[in-house]
Amino acid sequence: MTFHLNRRLITTFMLAASLGFLTGCQSVDDRIKQKPEVFAGLDAATQDKIKQGIIDLGYTEDMVYLALGAPDQKRESITAAGKSVTWIYNTYYTRYDGTQMVGYQRRVYYDPYLRSYRVYYQPAFVETYRDEKEERIRVVFKDGKATVIEQSKD
Repeated sequence: MTFHLNRRLITTFMLAASLGFLTGCQSVDDRIKQKPEVFAGLDAATQDKIKQGIIDLGYTEDMVYLALGAPDQKRESITAAGKSVTWIYNTYYTRYDGTQMVGYQRRVYYDPYLRSYRVYYQPAFVETYRDEKEERIRVVFKDGKATVIEQSKD
């Protein structure tokens, strides 16, 4: 009986964990289901662009959300010209930095000529990686509409 209870508990936990993971990765279709009235009110050409993840000047915050999802950062600016909101989308990746020496590793070996054990120290190396974040898209909204779209070119 305990085995079945533990197995059920583990299965439930795994299901909950996988659902939690999936909610973090929304697709365009998932976002459209969240805001069907916004999507339904758009013309066919704009709907097609949004489904492809393409945004354009004049899009509202809801339209950009449908196409690209929630931004990684939001910033608010107030200038003499008025208030604007900037949405920033980043790309995250791990970069290989090469091999670095981290110290010395102690080695012991038997020397048959001297009939004794010898100790020597050998350099120890590890491969190193660095988490990187790169800004990919920046969208500036003024009066609720996209007025500037900056995108990095590789």
